[in-house]
Amino acid sequence: MNPNQLTEQLGLFLDVLESGSFSAASRRHPLTPSAVARRIDSLESAVGSQLFIRSTHAVRATPAGLAFAERARRIVAELQLARAEAVSLSSAPEGLIRVDAPAAFGRRHLAPVIADFLVLYPGLDVQLHLIDSFVDMDGSNLGKVDLVLRAGQMADTRLVATPLASMVRIACASPDYLKRRGVPSEPAQLSEHDGLDWDGLAPPFAWRFEQDGQMQLHRPARVRMSANNAEALVCGALAGLGIAHLPTWLASEYLLRGELLPLFCENGLPQPESAGIYALRLQQQASSRSRLLLEYLKTRFSPVPPWDLALQRELGRH
Repeated sequence: MNPNQLTEQLGLFLDVLESGSFSAASRRHPLTPSAVARRIDSLESAVGSQLFIRSTHAVRATPAGLAFAERARRIVAELQLARAEAVSLSSAPEGLIRVDAPAAFGRRHLAPVIADFLVLYPGLDVQLHLIDSFVDMDGSNLGKVDLVLRAGQMADTRLVATPLASMVRIACASPDYLKRRGVPSEPAQLSEHDGLDWDGLAPPFAWRFEQDGQMQLHRPARVRMSANNAEALVCGALAGLGIAHLPTWLASEYLLRGELLPLFCENGLPQPESAGIYALRLQQQASSRSRLLLEYLKTRFSPVPPWDLALQRELGRH
């Protein structure tokens, strides 16, 4: 098995682990659910141990599968990084990479990763432009920059989208609010609570929860504060105004510190949304240095983003 095949095989295993089903994992690959099952069978044979317990409704990792996953993540990251380093050594990259990214995501996650990237590649420079909007798919800035980070459905056919990270959204509230108002045991009970909501165009998966295999809409009855910016909604949730439905890339630090408490996570984190976080570029517009940065970002943000890994471990302790 060559390195690319190994990366693909281990990535498929991690996708099954994260999504909890062969069907969900198959949607991330050009494979049918039965083909995913066969590849997992093959991997289990090669490893010599059962990695998953399979039932009608879900696929759950065995203790051996969880232990294997930790090493698999490191192997995938190392292989991707090795490939990126090989590219850099063969081309001796120099020059400027211009990146446009959402301000909140850029401050929390992208800027530290780019700083590490620049330490590795002293011949490269990055011009990072942070803006306030996270969903902006018109591609209007793509002629001025090398890469644009965005989240959402890919609508512009001129764009080449490279997946960087999955998106998970979680309902959460402050301990003070939940002490005063009680803890809802299911999304339908949100109608008895106050909330923080989007002012204007909301993300397509906001306040949607998977129940009985379908996505259902459940919202708080009263909106104490609305805003067109997710960081503003975090402020309202931290102040105890109500329940917010936030992406984990934004809420994870507060959840890990206990400043916000997760809701409806008895079985772990919710499933990732069908559209995640992408790096966009115009077709045929990709320098070798841009491709090098893309490879590095993938090693740091996928197959499971570090903020979700931390939350999974925390939820597993409770």
